[in-house]
Amino acid sequence: MIIFKKAADIGIFLQQKRQNNPKTGFVPTMGALHQGHISLIESARSENDVVVCSIFVNPTQFNDPKDFQNYPITIENDIDLLEKAGCDALFLPAVEEMYPAGLENKKTYALGYLETVLEGRYRPGHFQGVCQVVHRLLTIVPADRLYLGQKDFQQCMVIRKMIELENLPIETVICPTLRETDGLAMSSRNMRLDKEAREKAVEISRTLLHIKSSLIAGDLSELKTAAVEQLNRTGFKTDYVEIADADTLELIGRWDGKRKLVALCAAFLGEVRLIDNMLLQA
Repeated sequence: MIIFKKAADIGIFLQQKRQNNPKTGFVPTMGALHQGHISLIESARSENDVVVCSIFVNPTQFNDPKDFQNYPITIENDIDLLEKAGCDALFLPAVEEMYPAGLENKKTYALGYLETVLEGRYRPGHFQGVCQVVHRLLTIVPADRLYLGQKDFQQCMVIRKMIELENLPIETVICPTLRETDGLAMSSRNMRLDKEAREKAVEISRTLLHIKSSLIAGDLSELKTAAVEQLNRTGFKTDYVEIADADTLELIGRWDGKRKLVALCAAFLGEVRLIDNMLLQA
């Protein structure tokens, strides 16, 4: 695996590779890699000739500076995992390389409804930052396919919206959430959980599974309220538990028994904020 820190250098590398018209798969990350990230690399490896990963902890998508400062950095382990997974190139830029005009001169995106609900409501400005960094990365790494994880369900929809707005010629591939053996969604933030919090954290996936197994047509308010109460009893401070249309993210209060639904949750355990989601129909 070749490591690049400059946009121009990885650009030359990809231009040389493209002489034989190969397909390129790209996996953008913020590092602190786990098997969920590696599953994206493996999917890209199976479907493309060239696989590129990026590691960049993007300051513009953190609405809480403390969260940015506490984000785990495990670069040596990340490189080892990527090499073992067969990644061809790693882009490892500095902030100045990603934002040469500075952090104040940033493009904004007309994301509409998608940035007003759920994560958009609780983390104002977050999705603008996500779009800024992914758009910039896609100008540096002009891939054929972009690999994203379903765990960040709303983010996947936002990135697809940005790609549509900018008319970028790239296919998005959404890969299933990988879970620990007890059901907890794999996440870099899990590294910040102490032993007691880690044991409690699985309650998020259990709550989503309960919603899935209890879902019936009609009013959904009691189901959502019970889910919040259960998480809070376990020790969470819950931001939201919601049920939404899986295609539009419209929040659903009453279900007709037909629309494709997704349950989404965000909650704090101490200072660590965890998110998860689950499609509610098989």
